[in-house]
Amino acid sequence: MQSSPPPRPFHIYGTRDRKTAFGATDFLRSSDRLAALLPNAMRMGNLQRDCRLILPPMYTACEVVSLQESVLSLAVPSSAVAAKLKQQVPKLQAALQKKGWQVEAIRIKIRMGSSVPVREQAQPSSLRLPATAVDAFEELGETLEETAQNAPLIAAIRRLAEKRKKQG
Repeated sequence: MQSSPPPRPFHIYGTRDRKTAFGATDFLRSSDRLAALLPNAMRMGNLQRDCRLILPPMYTACEVVSLQESVLSLAVPSSAVAAKLKQQVPKLQAALQKKGWQVEAIRIKIRMGSSVPVREQAQPSSLRLPATAVDAFEELGETLEETAQNAPLIAAIRRLAEKRKKQG
């Protein structure tokens, strides 16, 4: 029978179920110098959580960058989001102050290439066709009527089938 790991008292907001968050907090607790970072990480995570709770869902890509000298810096993925977020700044500042955060000003930074992962597109050369599909293309290339209008299509289909057969 497997024993469950001991409960971890610390987690960073939004990462309770992620094994990497527990690994990160364990790593931070591993030495005295690194353990000094944990309270600040927890504070930033709590501030991020409060901002997400206050702002409408369309601002989920906004990230807390820092809170220094009562100035909150937020990073947004585009200038369009920044323009819309500027309208929410008074509401956000008042709500954060009500929750106990000392926020006297909010700065918005546009961060191109945000932390949101972008799905990679498959390269055409990496696509694989099943053998039945290759055979179907080959058959189509043989059965199409040989006209001037169909000639480029027939040539393309035959090249496709030949290339895919070689990849095999």
